[in-house]
Amino acid sequence: MKIMNEMTLNRRAMLARSGAGAGLVGLASLLDDEGMLRAGDSESLDPLAPRRPHFAAKAKAVIWLFINGGPSHVDTWDYKPQLEKSDGQELEGFDKFTGFFSGAVGPLMKSPFKFAQHGQSGKWVSDLFPHLSQHVDKMAFVHSAYARSNNHSPALFMANTGFTQMGYPCVGSWATYGLGSESRDLPAFVVMSDPKGRGLPKGYSLNWGAGFLPSVYQGTWLKPTGDPIDNLNRPVNLSDDRQRAQLDLLSQLNKRHYEQNPAEKELAARIESFELAYRMQSAAPEALDVDAEPEHIKTMYGLDDERCAHFSRQCLVARRMVERGVRFVQIYSGGMENQRSWDGHNDIQGNHSQFAGETDKPIAALLGDLAQRGLLDSTLVIWGGEFGRLPIAQKAAKPGRDHNPHAMVYWFAGGGVKAGTSYGATDEIGHKAVDDRVNLHDLHATILHLLGMNHKQLTYRHNGRDFRLTDVEGEVIHDIIG
Repeated sequence: MKIMNEMTLNRRAMLARSGAGAGLVGLASLLDDEGMLRAGDSESLDPLAPRRPHFAAKAKAVIWLFINGGPSHVDTWDYKPQLEKSDGQELEGFDKFTGFFSGAVGPLMKSPFKFAQHGQSGKWVSDLFPHLSQHVDKMAFVHSAYARSNNHSPALFMANTGFTQMGYPCVGSWATYGLGSESRDLPAFVVMSDPKGRGLPKGYSLNWGAGFLPSVYQGTWLKPTGDPIDNLNRPVNLSDDRQRAQLDLLSQLNKRHYEQNPAEKELAARIESFELAYRMQSAAPEALDVDAEPEHIKTMYGLDDERCAHFSRQCLVARRMVERGVRFVQIYSGGMENQRSWDGHNDIQGNHSQFAGETDKPIAALLGDLAQRGLLDSTLVIWGGEFGRLPIAQKAAKPGRDHNPHAMVYWFAGGGVKAGTSYGATDEIGHKAVDDRVNLHDLHATILHLLGMNHKQLTYRHNGRDFRLTDVEGEVIHDIIG
């Protein structure tokens, strides 16, 4: 179908075009002189087109292993001999409202896990991670991170978007907004959630939403059961030629409208979403087909191990995604709160043993696999959650640990970080970050920096204000960058 070159004008359209007369002609001239009046160009019509970073990037892609629920730093990566010595003692001056259950505050509690040193760096790691402990010389640890909420939902939003309120763009959305995607046939930003019936993290899809950015930058959630992406398969009664003709017509109509209304950025996103969906019908099944991997790779990840097979599959998909140019991948370990995630209020030993057992081997395999394929140098791998846990016991039949916004540990690997290093420190029992304190804006600024973006320059105008991921804060942690 050929589109008419001239559109029939109705009364309203005629008045809209001619009512302002010479005044609009003068305004158009002024705006054009300032470079503010531009028809939609090819880049704006493809919001996911690759864009140059602000400076030379160390990382091209990110895989964020989101340890949902609040992993206990003092039971994983933050060895505290003094906590073991003080086991059973009261923590003098402790604010019982630090955590979430003020009526269940117990004494200081040593870790039920044994720590040992590993690698040339001599990093202390608990026995929760027999596989990951073999990769500590690839990692850069941040021991002095802290959160700004002791409640899951706002803390999750803060970790993902830089704000404790809902409705703001997440890190993955900012990254794809700033850099576009190197993959033309797959989503720029992919999210995988816990597939074992534990539900989504609190806040649900708002954790990977685009907020006020165009919706094309939001994360594409791969469903843990059934078809990973809705409507991925073409209807049986629709041939490829017929579908292509429909999309071509739709694209012509949309582009014509966009050229007349260049401020409607969502229209550009919609045009690209139709085209991407079409391309994904052939590309996505191939990218998601982990069964095509050699047997030794599947065994290395643990696909033959029932305990970790679900997370193994997701880690292998993540590697296949970044290998094919996907910009940002986020995998959530754990679903809703309490025993369905790393939220060890009860039985911290059983809770963390279960989730570490599900993730240790697959993540270690991911690091080793990326390294052997030459992808680790250009892929930033992140491990961390929304907050840490208290060094005191939470009273229960089997004691757990309550939320601790004052301290948590993140580690980074690949993507230009300084391997085998540790930055910052908590106090002697792991209660609070005290040396070189790092907030989540600092972590976000560092992630963007490794991707070649200045966090102060990556902005989006919304409601008359230039917003950025790091709001009005954020300092790059240069000491962990190689």
